Amino acid sequence: MNTNPIIALDFRNMEEVLTFLKPFDEQLFVKIGMELYLQNGPTIVKEVRDLGHDIFLDLKLHDIPNTVGQAMKGLAGLDIQMINVHAAGGSKMMTAALDGLKAGGSQAQLIAVTQLTSTSEEMMNEEQGIPGSINDSIVNYARVTRDAGLAGVVCSANESALIREALGEDFLKVTPGIRTLADAKGDQVRIATPEFARQNGSTHIVVGRSITQDSDPVAKYHSIKKAWEQGC
Repeated sequence: MNTNPIIALDFRNMEEVLTFLKPFDEQLFVKIGMELYLQNGPTIVKEVRDLGHDIFLDLKLHDIPNTVGQAMKGLAGLDIQMINVHAAGGSKMMTAALDGLKAGGSQAQLIAVTQLTSTSEEMMNEEQGIPGSINDSIVNYARVTRDAGLAGVVCSANESALIREALGEDFLKVTPGIRTLADAKGDQVRIATPEFARQNGSTHIVVGRSITQDSDPVAKYHSIKKAWEQGC
């Protein structure tokens, strides 16, 4: 399993992606999200995969079980290593998603979003109408995800330790919102450094603007990778 930092390719088109990837002379683990995928289609996945990079297809599917299952069956034809849904869709939806992937012959790891890292506890309480702490909500979503047979969840590093305690080391904890101390927060609320994520039990980290908007992305990637691997 590739545990290198996952680089979020938050670009608009293939030209921008290729320009960014060209200086790297190594296999990367990259994230293709909705912006890039919806504007470029499956071709973007094939092109990046042909360069030898592993792919986390971050589409966060959330619909009725049959729709998500059929969508996953179609996406299973893509050579991807990880893909996700929203845990809020429920256990039947997640099971249908997993069944769809398997029916399509994919070995991709399926994970579920618990609460977006842009969501605060206040937003969860007032706008989603979910009472209590955000930690309780995330651990509950993680349990439902595990029971549905998925490989892990997307969560912030702040909850990784709680999920590790509840569900063990092997359950994936994929952590976006990673920043170094010198980086701007952007629109993320629950952020963390690579070191904190490692110490708190994250199994993967996702890093976007901290790398893609740096003046030397290759050097910044290796700096973050070193911090992630050392965890100190």
